[in-house]
Amino acid sequence: MSEIRIQREDFDPGAEIAALNAAAGQIGAIASFIGLVRADDAMEAMTLDHYPGFAEREIAAHVGEAKRRWPLLGVRVVHRVGRLTPGERIVFVGVASSHRQAAFAAAEFLMDYLKTRAPFWKLEERKSGAVWVEARESDDESVRRWR
Repeated sequence: MSEIRIQREDFDPGAEIAALNAAAGQIGAIASFIGLVRADDAMEAMTLDHYPGFAEREIAAHVGEAKRRWPLLGVRVVHRVGRLTPGERIVFVGVASSHRQAAFAAAEFLMDYLKTRAPFWKLEERKSGAVWVEARESDDESVRRWR
């Protein structure tokens, strides 16, 4: 079971985790990650945009890769787009497996991908002005370990 959603509205992490637990009895672990907008460096807001259809297909390809690497029973990815302010949720990644090691590894793999390769554009607004965010070398290093 996999679900990938890109949406403007907020999501309920508890509902997402409950949906992952639909195969109760087989699942021994659910690992999840929730990304939030930080207020560091006087960030006032962040606007996320994507190419509809293409972004979902790209994320689905990496969910498929995670399922090939680890014995997963469920995956949910929810990524928000639009203008978000500090403290708001940006992303949810949840992974269910029989064992914790697979759930932890797959969730980390998917987040590393979303942070570095998913087709989203991010505009950060600060008092000093707005700037499009470029990929960081440290994020690229994180994703290289999965090759």
